[in-house]
Amino acid sequence: MKKNYFSYLALMLSLCILASCGVKNNKKSTAEELSGAGATFPLPFYNVLFENYNEKNLGKIAYGGIGSGGGIRNLKDGIVDFAGSDAYLSEEEMKQMDPVIHVPSCMGAVVVAYNLPGVDSLSFSGDVIADIFSGKISQWNDPRIVTLNPNATLPEESIMPVFRSDGSGTTFVFTDYLCKVSDEWEQTYGRGKSVNFPHGQAAKGNPGVAGIVSQTKNSIGYLGSEYAFAQNIPFASIVNIQGESIRPNAASISAAASGTIPSDTRTMITNSEAQGAYPISCFTWLIVYKEQNYSKRSKEQALATANFLEYVLSPEAQNMATSVHYAPLPQKVINLSKENLQQLTFDGSALK
Repeated sequence: MKKNYFSYLALMLSLCILASCGVKNNKKSTAEELSGAGATFPLPFYNVLFENYNEKNLGKIAYGGIGSGGGIRNLKDGIVDFAGSDAYLSEEEMKQMDPVIHVPSCMGAVVVAYNLPGVDSLSFSGDVIADIFSGKISQWNDPRIVTLNPNATLPEESIMPVFRSDGSGTTFVFTDYLCKVSDEWEQTYGRGKSVNFPHGQAAKGNPGVAGIVSQTKNSIGYLGSEYAFAQNIPFASIVNIQGESIRPNAASISAAASGTIPSDTRTMITNSEAQGAYPISCFTWLIVYKEQNYSKRSKEQALATANFLEYVLSPEAQNMATSVHYAPLPQKVINLSKENLQQLTFDGSALK
């Protein structure tokens, strides 16, 4: 853990130095050194992935976990080779930048974590989660929570929601789910990387939310499952469309992707109708420009980017996902992504 922690700090420092230049043409990476920024949701997986990539002498990757919104901004500014995002770009967002390719890196789950001393197991339905974060349910012993958890001793204490302060793909995934299970949430707050939560405490990044929930009694927050595992924070099972109370694991996350996937992989798999599916499952993407000649990048740099993305889709890389509590991509998604990588160009010519 210490090694990963200090590696992460080093990567963050590297990216901050790069981003502080503020000029597209000041990028200093070479064909052996790539830079990325964005989602914190998959960061534990990326730490393992990038370290292995480096140890095999395949190349060095510097990645800053600054949130999905920040990663997309850095890609638009041309100061990174790729952006990490838990939310695919909307049609409107794609009109604001040159054509991009979405490459899923793994699948994961957003969990509803809580700090309730003496309560080791909870189950929530989607409408109850929506009403907790909207403030309609404000006490832990609310009858609707009690009905779902007849064996739990729930205190007469106020619930403190914790949410993201930064532009976050995790927030997009969470609010996308809430919109699907609550018409009131969709009409009042909607879905997005940033949402005006009506009350509670804001925190930056998945690590920030995990930190506050782990230290604050009677709190509840949404975060990537690995952060709950790493800090031993309890998280709830969630009732899916089939009426099953499901915990996130490789099988239940994979089940959520059992439906049809569009060719560009831009899809949300929250609230899946599949049996056994965990309802707040998602893909997380690495996003790159189709035309790789930007910000005075060399063709070698572009080839290094393509090679790295191919590695992410490899069996070796995908097998690492399970070791840090993510789920590997379904083969159909890997096949689609490999086809999409054939669209990469340099000066208008096919990259490979």
